[in-house]
Amino acid sequence: MSIIKIESAVKIYNDTAVPVKAVNGIDLIIEKGEFTAIVGPSGSGKTTLLNLLGGLDSLTSGRIEIDGIDISGLRSGELIDFRLNNIGFVFQAYNLIPVLTARENVEFIMELQGVNKKDRRERAEKLLCEVGLEGRTHERPARLSGGQQQRVAVARALASKPKFILADEPTANLDSVSAENLLEMMSSLNKEENMTFVFSTHDPRVMKKARRIVTIEDGKVKSDERN
Repeated sequence: MSIIKIESAVKIYNDTAVPVKAVNGIDLIIEKGEFTAIVGPSGSGKTTLLNLLGGLDSLTSGRIEIDGIDISGLRSGELIDFRLNNIGFVFQAYNLIPVLTARENVEFIMELQGVNKKDRRERAEKLLCEVGLEGRTHERPARLSGGQQQRVAVARALASKPKFILADEPTANLDSVSAENLLEMMSSLNKEENMTFVFSTHDPRVMKKARRIVTIEDGKVKSDERN
């Protein structure tokens, strides 16, 4: 069953001296439960594509469907609600709220969803245990290593019970051991819970774990290979 359908996607940035066609007619279908890496050189359009999939940027033309809903046709408020309830995000910079504990960071998205305090606390504790942070739930980000902060970010992404998770260079700021541990954890979530992951990455370690590699060059799909 397809969860993401991209049809003739084009994104042109006109705020430069010469307009830049960052995404140039991409067609792509991603099925539920896939572990997909979108790769390519800097400037190839892979991060732009991820931003379009997450509704963080808008198409110039074309269509993106998430679980049958055309997100390119949603108004701003509708898109915010859709992202909140359907898409989990993991960024290379972690983007944790520094004044909140690990548990509070994970709870925050559920608070936005209107989940009651008891349920969101229980789910946050459970998720943090699942990502290997039992006993660190009351620590603030500054007291956690980079790998631990990224694990909090993954738990937060899972907290909203999303349709899929977008991960933009999630291993970029991690040492090799932390990166390997994080990838192993996400691979396990993919296999055991059928969670769909879509990565944007330069990291060969991510590519090795991925079961599908989509290569983007000059805003177009150059190759699409399954392992």
